[in-house]
Amino acid sequence: MLIMVLAVNGAAQNDALTARNLPSMPYHHSPPGMPIPPAPRQRRNFTAKRRAFNVTRFTGPRGLAILLVMLVPEAARAQLSGRIAAAPTIASVLAAAKTSDWRPLDPEQTLYLELAAGRVVIELAPLYAPAHVANVKALAREGYFDGLTINRVQDNYVVQWGDASNDPAKRRAFKQARPALPPEFDRAIASDLPFTRSPDGDVYASEVGWSNGFPVARDPKSGRTWITHCYATLGTARGNDAGSGGGAQLFVIIGHAPRHLDRNDTAMGRVVQGIELLSTLPRGTAALGFYEKPEQRSVITSVRVAADVPLAERTVLRILRTDTPTFTSLIGARRSRREEWFKNPVDRIDVCNVPVPIVSGL
Repeated sequence: MLIMVLAVNGAAQNDALTARNLPSMPYHHSPPGMPIPPAPRQRRNFTAKRRAFNVTRFTGPRGLAILLVMLVPEAARAQLSGRIAAAPTIASVLAAAKTSDWRPLDPEQTLYLELAAGRVVIELAPLYAPAHVANVKALAREGYFDGLTINRVQDNYVVQWGDASNDPAKRRAFKQARPALPPEFDRAIASDLPFTRSPDGDVYASEVGWSNGFPVARDPKSGRTWITHCYATLGTARGNDAGSGGGAQLFVIIGHAPRHLDRNDTAMGRVVQGIELLSTLPRGTAALGFYEKPEQRSVITSVRVAADVPLAERTVLRILRTDTPTFTSLIGARRSRREEWFKNPVDRIDVCNVPVPIVSGL
């Protein structure tokens, strides 16, 4: 509560309305013959009011104090009083981050999707989809994706790649990898999954937050957790049978988070660098964004596990850990934007609207 005081100068006015004189004044004009309320009662009422408002602090021989009690937001109160430092921004949080707040990408859990336009770096999530991650790495190591194509680019939705043939007999054969796997839509909540909870609610899950760099959701009642389908999420395409996908057809989200896919598709990773190489591809004109002509498709040069790539050819990245006080501060700064451009900070955040910072180099 902020108390603002306005003083009106005037000795005559003040002399008539000092704290000392107020108790003896009637509260209203009484008709002739009507008794004035007893002074002790008035004195007790005024004493109670004086205790509540502490009038004598603001009255004196040179002014009349009028107390205006106003409720104002916390941030405005801080600015007016000057008692706390300026709220942190995303830039200031990252500038203060310690070396220990960052972690390197694990080469064994990183894919390089090589296109003519450049490299797309994908971090895999073996703690959430271990069988699919292992199968996709097996596909990469046997060269399954090399020379295949990006076949679907649906605006505000997904980019999908794999074998473009609609005839199963003509599709590329598997070597060690499996063509299909049981779905891994979610997994049990356990101690091996650190969880930083979002301060705000979610319409798709009872809890959302971040775990090992991934945006995730949880249902404590069922004891299950899953990766949310935010921008840049890597998923496995499938047919109507929940167990019909295995990673031979992959997609990446390039539009507004389609959270209706949560627990309906196996989310198994996310793009950490090079998403613009996918999001800027020409849109497909056939149903669901598929390309109508073979020449419209982009050819995949290769897909490699980073651990199999020579050190000198690897993309070295560090990712902000999501289990640190620094990341918690980043959530707060992202939730309530205090940069000069923002005039109305919303003080709310969506789990898909906190991109985890990534920097190049060791």
